[in-house]
Amino acid sequence: RFQVPVRRHRGFVIMLALATAALGLHAPMPVSRLSSSRMAAVRMESETPWFDDCVSTTTLDKSKFEAAYSAAMNKKQDFLEAEPYWDQSNIPVNTYKNKAPFTGKIISVKRIVGAAATGETCHIIIDHEGKMPYWEGQSYGVIPPGINPKNGKPNTVRLYSIASSRYGDDMTGKTTSLCVRRATFWCPELQAEDPAKKGVCSNYLCDASVGEQVKLTGPSGKVMLIPEKDPNADLIMVATGTGIAPYRSFIRRLFVEKTPYGEVYKGLAWLFLGVANKDALLYDDEWQSVLKSHPDNFRVDYALSREQKNKDGGKMYIQDKVAEYSDEIFDRMDKGAHMYFCGLKGMMPGITQMLESVSAAKGIKWEDKLKQWKENGQWHVEVY
Repeated sequence: RFQVPVRRHRGFVIMLALATAALGLHAPMPVSRLSSSRMAAVRMESETPWFDDCVSTTTLDKSKFEAAYSAAMNKKQDFLEAEPYWDQSNIPVNTYKNKAPFTGKIISVKRIVGAAATGETCHIIIDHEGKMPYWEGQSYGVIPPGINPKNGKPNTVRLYSIASSRYGDDMTGKTTSLCVRRATFWCPELQAEDPAKKGVCSNYLCDASVGEQVKLTGPSGKVMLIPEKDPNADLIMVATGTGIAPYRSFIRRLFVEKTPYGEVYKGLAWLFLGVANKDALLYDDEWQSVLKSHPDNFRVDYALSREQKNKDGGKMYIQDKVAEYSDEIFDRMDKGAHMYFCGLKGMMPGITQMLESVSAAKGIKWEDKLKQWKENGQWHVEVY
């Protein structure tokens, strides 16, 4: 028999595997171990719980749990596909708008970075009841409660890239996942965080309790969609921090779930992620699992600015890591690859300068080459 522990601290409920939905339970599932150690989220009675303040609230029958889990994992994910699956003509857009948002419900909130990370990042799963379908690469809007003190009006919508495939982390098609970094402001005079200047929506989401209602808009956006019509197209994905969100949805669709696109994909999905240090890496266990299961179709490179040095001895930023493969990236783009950018806009000048230098070395005018890639739909940018 299993015990399912619940963490009391700030109302976070830490667990559940995919099979709990099939067992009729409505607790959250583990979100960062889905690819590598899915069964590790539920432990035997004799095992030590994750935290000292954990208490056992639910006991599951092991045989039933494993049977339900197996059924969930072996089910083919194809019930939310277009016909044919790559047809984007009827992609859902703005199903719910700011004046009439959908009210979802928080399923789980989980910190996914280590103690030495620069700030807190949470993986948040929200129940949309299957009424807000979306595609990989799209965003949801979140309207935080409260009044904006600057104008006396209700808080406005904030956009977050969706971090799960259209089937959701539980593969029911009824949930979505967001990757949210808590925005805080350090006051040098106070030598402390200034609560008056903290990010309204990010703190609202990171502090949310299980069962809490949340107002959602969208889905929105077509810039970051995958070119599924061509199963041979390479996908070069560049992210800083929580800009990793859309790429998690891509990679789950390609390599974790049994989708029509994943079954025929023959290209290379190449992920670049820039963060401060190892503790700040996001979903690393999932990437390592995919590397083992699909070594010929997936690559990942990290830029750890506080732990690595670039070729000039300075800090290793994402543009420096991408530059290490400048010729290969340029060649892959010329062969039809798609390149995605999501995260801080500060990475863009360094990357475009790098590609411009490669273009010059080849005797090609960079402006013309970039225009060609954009016209072909190969250049996808969503930065802030």
